Amino acid sequence: MVVNKSKAAFRTIAEVAEELGVATHVLRFWETKFPQIKPMKRNGGRRYYRPDDVEIVKIIKTFLYEKRYTIEGVQKLFKEKGLKNLLGEEIQKDFFEETVPEVQLDLQSREFITSLIAELKEMRNELQLAVDKVK
Repeated sequence: MVVNKSKAAFRTIAEVAEELGVATHVLRFWETKFPQIKPMKRNGGRRYYRPDDVEIVKIIKTFLYEKRYTIEGVQKLFKEKGLKNLLGEEIQKDFFEETVPEVQLDLQSREFITSLIAELKEMRNELQLAVDKVK
């Protein structure tokens, strides 16, 4: 099943495996051999590959399957030449490391947000009481 996603979208391990024509267990194995592959793991260990992870996996596949390198050969190549040189372009920064400019809020906005937070806390407490009654 092919899904049209933007280039910046995260992909599941199944989507990446299908795109590259390799099995999912191969991708999981490569993760153990190449620390450069760092998919985000969510609940239950479900992997989500960032666009950079997909590009790295494509490079690994090319060297292993087309250029006939060994795993050790690709590891050595990554160490000697560096990942950025092999990609041929600057890899994206991690989405979670980007700094967000500080937002200045007026007094009315601050009061509104404060009241929302208080309301959410109250809801959480009510839900917790309901859960405790069920137990």
